[in-house]
Amino acid sequence: MGKRIGPLGREAASLALAALLGAASAFAQSAAGIPEEDRADQGAPGLHRIALYPTPDLAPAGGTAFLRWSPTPFGASVTRDGSHLYLLDLEIEGLPEPASLDGSRSWVAWVTTPVMDPVIRLGEVGNGRFPGLGPVAFDKFVILISAEASPDPPSRRGRLALRGASPSTRVLPDNHLMVPVSGSGEAGADPASHSAMDHGAMDHAAMGHGAPTDELAWPHPPMLPETPMIPGLGRLRPKPLPFLPRLAGDRSAPEATPSRVARLADGQTLDLIAGAVRRRIHGREYLMYGFNGQYPGPLIHVDQAATIFVNFENRTRWPTAIHWHGIRLDNAFDGVPGLTQDPVPPGGRFQYTIHFPDAGLYWYHPHHREEVQQDLGLYGNMLVEAPPELWYGPVHREEVLLLDDLLLADDGSLYPWGEERATHALMGRFGNLFLVNGEPRYELEVARGEVIRFFLTNVSNTRTFNLSFGEPGTHRVKVVGSDLSKFEREEWVDSVVLAPAERYIVEVRYDEAGEHAIENRVRALEHTFGSYFSRVTPLGAARVTDEEADPETAPDWNRLRANPEVSAEVDAYRDRFDDPPDYELALTLEVEGLDPAIMQRMRADRVFFAPVEWADTMPMMNSVASPEEARWIVREPATGRENEEIEWRFRVGDVVRVRLRNDAAAIHAMQHPFHIHGQRFLVTARNGSPVQNQVFKDTMLIAAGETVDILLEITNPGKWMAHCHIAEHLEAGMKFLFTVDP
Repeated sequence: MGKRIGPLGREAASLALAALLGAASAFAQSAAGIPEEDRADQGAPGLHRIALYPTPDLAPAGGTAFLRWSPTPFGASVTRDGSHLYLLDLEIEGLPEPASLDGSRSWVAWVTTPVMDPVIRLGEVGNGRFPGLGPVAFDKFVILISAEASPDPPSRRGRLALRGASPSTRVLPDNHLMVPVSGSGEAGADPASHSAMDHGAMDHAAMGHGAPTDELAWPHPPMLPETPMIPGLGRLRPKPLPFLPRLAGDRSAPEATPSRVARLADGQTLDLIAGAVRRRIHGREYLMYGFNGQYPGPLIHVDQAATIFVNFENRTRWPTAIHWHGIRLDNAFDGVPGLTQDPVPPGGRFQYTIHFPDAGLYWYHPHHREEVQQDLGLYGNMLVEAPPELWYGPVHREEVLLLDDLLLADDGSLYPWGEERATHALMGRFGNLFLVNGEPRYELEVARGEVIRFFLTNVSNTRTFNLSFGEPGTHRVKVVGSDLSKFEREEWVDSVVLAPAERYIVEVRYDEAGEHAIENRVRALEHTFGSYFSRVTPLGAARVTDEEADPETAPDWNRLRANPEVSAEVDAYRDRFDDPPDYELALTLEVEGLDPAIMQRMRADRVFFAPVEWADTMPMMNSVASPEEARWIVREPATGRENEEIEWRFRVGDVVRVRLRNDAAAIHAMQHPFHIHGQRFLVTARNGSPVQNQVFKDTMLIAAGETVDILLEITNPGKWMAHCHIAEHLEAGMKFLFTVDP
């Protein structure tokens, strides 16, 4: 029997393996003549590059495989079932002529799983650069280069020359089963220890929540079946006092009604009241929040170029304000407390003037403790319609869907939020009850052949969705627009990836009768045993009847349209796409004061980070972290300034090229949906690969370790915020301000 490695030995071995693989990647880049400083825009070496090692007799041959997203209109490329979808750029040097090896004719690249089944041919290669091989959709994979008798053999039979493993293969059980059954995680953090004395600086009565009581305590965070509890963490609880809205003694809160359309003409006024509502979900009653007693809030439907007035009244127990997300409106009405306005106190009022310069889909939500208020139901959509000749193509119907999730405790009650500050500051608050338009199941009846245009908004605190519309082959789905515009060209898609605060407009033609599920389909990484698992969550269904829809209502729908008016706007900036960045930002994390068991686990997890965290696979670790322990950072490398220390100043008419790098070396790297207030931008490249189909955005998904280049169009004067739209990351500091002079 081999020598047993204890917990600290395993951690040292894990970190040594990571260092070895990093050194191997650097070796492969050197072998292929690729200086690291020349590839600063091409993603993190540890997550997006694979070192290709030679067999001993073929040294010093070698190379590097660069992982790229397969072309996608979204921020991450995935299959319908949630597997990440890559193309590989191979750079190789030092291979001898294949004829010198047993009379072979060609070098051929293959990709396979760690168990070597199946083996898929990528194509003929050799010395030099071979871009765009794939696509590859394995969770973990191995690249093989072999000498073969022909350039297109049906299977690999020849001599192996180079091989390399994807970064995800580094995730092994021995790297993680090391958390000791000891430490404060077992001995401390008793929920009964929460008292007013523990939080003397917090005046709960002044917050309007009443005196704290012993009735509310932190429950055990719910776990996924695939993610067992880690020893040593079982009794940890968040440090802030728990908060839940309470039903008033007279049960005066009205029962929530579904969202209604508020169709407003230019110059009209909407009264909008934020207050408590009673909701019944699966037979259980909850006290939550809503605008005008509706859940979600009213759909504000206006024409492009309209100006409306909103008389807002705050009847919640929290100071608040409304941010009109994505609208390039007057800065004074952007709804950021402490920057553009004072927070509206309980019982207070504020009038917003909102001008809508851009057609598209937008939404509104609080921008003060939004991880609580938005999660409790304070959100709604805005649909800004262009003139008919500039609107989308004809369809039979339009449907607006807001995607959300809500976290329930194991007993079915709402899982509390932090009173004084946020919880779930590491990964954000994932919910376990999925909602579409505020309901746990969305249902739609359509005629056969009917084309539905879906306006999709992700209003969740942290979850990135991978939305599918029924079984493949039963109907077609195309994406036509996103945050602030149509795409240059419509595209067929298998699923729709939406990060928090992103919007996409898709059209679906239902050609087969029957019930077609609308689902969230993802592949999540389980850290303890280093395995991936599938999660398929039904969100609703479209029931297609035998009645035939009139095909003339949506003529030529099967044709992918181009939008020359969008291309004309983009053309004004296209010559700037390859310019060096004017500014650079790094997105990272610092932690302090977390339980030692959590820190040990987090250090082990640094071996590999998935590009997107699709689910909370570490709920105990995540729930106990507050902004006191986890500080999310936007850092400007050129100055060393962080978060609100950053001082950018522009003038209307500027066009600014910004490079954002998601730090793969952070103690916990993960995706960030990054939102810029008051302006719009173009995503020009991801990990050095140009984005070919442009659309104007205000929020973008930046995967773990990814480098994203944008062109920021400066059109709107004022003081503006830019931040991660994972609500808990915003609360944990991930924001900065910039000024635009007239």
